[in-house]
Amino acid sequence: MSLKDSIRKITPGFLLRANRKRKKNNRNQQLQKQKEGGNAVTKEQLVEQLKAIGISSGADVLVHSSLSKIGYLEEGPKTIVDALLEVVGAEGTLLMPTSPNNVFQLNYIRNTPFFDVRNSPSKLGAITEYFRTLPGVIRSVHPTEPVSAIGPLAEYYTSEHFGELTPYTKNSPFYRLSEKGGTILYVGVTLANAGTNLHTLEDAVDDFKYPVYHEEVFDFEVIDYEGNKQKVKTKVHDPTYSKKRKCDELIPMFMKEGAMEKVKVGQAETLKVDAKKFHSVMLEQYEAKGITMYTPYGE
Repeated sequence: MSLKDSIRKITPGFLLRANRKRKKNNRNQQLQKQKEGGNAVTKEQLVEQLKAIGISSGADVLVHSSLSKIGYLEEGPKTIVDALLEVVGAEGTLLMPTSPNNVFQLNYIRNTPFFDVRNSPSKLGAITEYFRTLPGVIRSVHPTEPVSAIGPLAEYYTSEHFGELTPYTKNSPFYRLSEKGGTILYVGVTLANAGTNLHTLEDAVDDFKYPVYHEEVFDFEVIDYEGNKQKVKTKVHDPTYSKKRKCDELIPMFMKEGAMEKVKVGQAETLKVDAKKFHSVMLEQYEAKGITMYTPYGE
């Protein structure tokens, strides 16, 4: 366990919340100064950066993001989304996770009456919510981990997510991106708060070693694009195991294996990930050493 994780583990919750609030206020003050100083990040600047880090026309890209970390954007979320769409072009597909949940899955599933694919907002930041509502964007009908996408392969990525017992199966957008050799960008976030693709390992191997899913199978109501209400069965992560994750401690391994590199988008420190290599490294290291997000140094 890293020193940072150790400190976080022994720090009372109210102090952690106060520290997050302090950091957010400081960041908002910095953004306001950039705005007042005329130092907005423009779409053109982001397009140049994205091309420079190797995102090209025809690419399939899944983007996790923090709006505030990118810097003061000229037109808010529109700036970064427009830049991404311009770079991947008409032949590329842009995807973003748009989960309606930002708490433990178990808490969400027990306290939410239904998931409405058209109307349940994304809780994963302003960029994802803006993207979700754009004309032409389609969203997978999954109650806990829906993904929104636009582009020629949007239907392929999202169509068979419906009805999957767990969110990260071979029919999920997360796994399919690795099959297609797409790219994942963690813009201003890390695996610790946006490492969804790590979970594809849990669903890809038989008899995963750790009981990461809660024992109860839930019947949950979803409302599809036609307004039809349907019950689906779904499993959720057990918070006991969720609290044991040490996702960022896997970053050195992924970088060493050539699955990940550190780049910059706007002012945000960004992880650029080769989704196919990322998944294969996870499988190899799990089988060889028992490495997972719960055991980042092996068994």
